[in-house]
Amino acid sequence: MEARSRALAALCVTEIVSWGVLYYAFPVLVTSISADTGWSVGAATGAFSVGALVSAGAGIAVGRLIDRRGPRLVMTTGSVVGVLAVLAIAAAPNLPLFYAAWALAGLGQSATLYPPAFAALTGWYGDQRVRALTTLTLVAGFASTVFAPLTAALVGPLGWRGTFGVLAVVLALVTVPLHALALTPRWRPAENVDRESADREHASEVLRSPRFVVVAAVMTLSAFALYGATINLVPLLEGRGLDLRLAALALGLTGAGQVLGRLTFVPLVRRSTPRTRLVAVLVLGAAGVIALALVPGPAPLLIALAVVAGAGRGLHTLLQASTVSDRWGTRAFGRINGVFSAPVTLAVALAPAGGVAVAAVLGGFPAAFLVLGLATLVAAGVGLVS
Repeated sequence: MEARSRALAALCVTEIVSWGVLYYAFPVLVTSISADTGWSVGAATGAFSVGALVSAGAGIAVGRLIDRRGPRLVMTTGSVVGVLAVLAIAAAPNLPLFYAAWALAGLGQSATLYPPAFAALTGWYGDQRVRALTTLTLVAGFASTVFAPLTAALVGPLGWRGTFGVLAVVLALVTVPLHALALTPRWRPAENVDRESADREHASEVLRSPRFVVVAAVMTLSAFALYGATINLVPLLEGRGLDLRLAALALGLTGAGQVLGRLTFVPLVRRSTPRTRLVAVLVLGAAGVIALALVPGPAPLLIALAVVAGAGRGLHTLLQASTVSDRWGTRAFGRINGVFSAPVTLAVALAPAGGVAVAAVLGGFPAAFLVLGLATLVAAGVGLVS
């Protein structure tokens, strides 16, 4: 196996584990945390949100480090930080230290989740990056499928602290050695002062351009809307008369929709420009969300529409991975993509609570889904001129 293929295989494994431990475990454990500590669910979730905010901000510096040093050192260090953070979360004796531990976890997230992995594969694969990015997101999309039930199985006998302790061990045993030993493809020739200066100048030019600002705003608004809708699918469907079991099944099948959507990305790239691709994906996502807002049933149709909405969200992830390189090339990619990803990461972090807030203001989830779908259509319209 060539070095690039070995690194891609390693990243497929480490992304599943990193997302599973540093992201998907918390929603499963939050009610147990609240019951055990007396902290409200809102207060505990605030710590998780702080981690996401730290991740968004730190991602800018991480992108620059990857440009200079390559992904191996950065992602290995990120894994170590993530392990220490999860151990600190498990041991936190009070709410302030719980928040501090999640802030540390945010640093680990910034160096282990999708943005640094996207930067690594873009640098290694160049013109062949779309297939590599698609492979990674297809496999890593199963993180919640693996770790949500695993976490739920552990919390009964071990409690939330013991569960986080076990997950920290899993994170350490899997991601640290794989990042250290498998992310070995040659990064690029050592940069001299002139090249470093030229890359900074190129990145600065791109980041100041109106086109960059518009595209980043489009991706941020659409990320908030699509994630804010799909993550709140269960209460919408319960309001439509589905029982919790069917509503949860529909939510789970949005994951299948994400996989199906990502499978279409490579042929879509062949048949579209970056602009038309952006618009097509956002229109698909908007159509699924708006249909869920307007269609009262029956249950099989609502579940099918959930799959469509999931496909739009899955394609959105690959848009985030490829938008910068499609429009501005791979030069100084880490720097540029770090800035590009920061507001998108923030939007995704705020989307679950944001969707609930929109529903509270508008009087229900159907109205919220309609507004979120229309917001995605607005983003698509702006994308037409980006």
